[in-house]
Amino acid sequence: MSRPEPDFHLKLVETDAELQAAQRLRYRVFVEELGGAGPMVDHATQLEKDRFDPFFDHLILIDRALAAEPIDQVVGVYRLLRQEAANEIGQFYSEDEYDLGVLKGSGRKLLELGRSCLHADYRGGAAMFHLWNGLADYVAEHEIEVLFGVASFHGTDIDALAQPLSLLHARHLAPDDLRVRAQPSHFQRMDLIPEDQIDRRAAMLQVPALIKAYLRLGGFVGEGAFIDHPFNTTDVCLIMDTARMNAKNAALYTKGRTL
Repeated sequence: MSRPEPDFHLKLVETDAELQAAQRLRYRVFVEELGGAGPMVDHATQLEKDRFDPFFDHLILIDRALAAEPIDQVVGVYRLLRQEAANEIGQFYSEDEYDLGVLKGSGRKLLELGRSCLHADYRGGAAMFHLWNGLADYVAEHEIEVLFGVASFHGTDIDALAQPLSLLHARHLAPDDLRVRAQPSHFQRMDLIPEDQIDRRAAMLQVPALIKAYLRLGGFVGEGAFIDHPFNTTDVCLIMDTARMNAKNAALYTKGRTL
């Protein structure tokens, strides 16, 4: 039996039930698919959650065509944290992994992105563009100037990831005014292979689709990676300056809006 055409609805979480639906999808992706864990992961109810959730805005994509309970109709998630909320917590989520001093000291309006995921059945289609359009509206509404957040490679074997990490360092390292750096206690070099020895095609095949999408929009990576053993990932910090975005690429993201 074929799946019905999606009936997408995009919104910010407003209720506990909607937040739990987002956490249910995160559990499926980050725990069941990727083998992640964490101190607040609730295996009994299949919710992936942490202490930061109450402070984030949660953008969710719902497919109302699904004949399912509302908690299972959420097929896409983005977690969004503005500077004001980070001040309330005392930090951004990614500060455990990266020194964000260069961004926090810039005086520019910041937005941290995280926990971006799609249900497996919706990858490679229109769902991600719906999420990005919603993100673009949010960025415009709050006059955000710099977006950033950690994005992950699956696995923690640095030798296996040497090609893509070296390529990101060689070709996409952030300029000095955006160059966050992995915390010294966790710093993992990314320049593991000389640039002239990188197999660019093979390296790009290993780069996750979300990271490639940000790079196409003119995004950069910070210096150094972070090995997240509990989540079974190797993280890089992505930074996107709306003022630097190529106009053509920005149009793909914003549907012609001016950020």
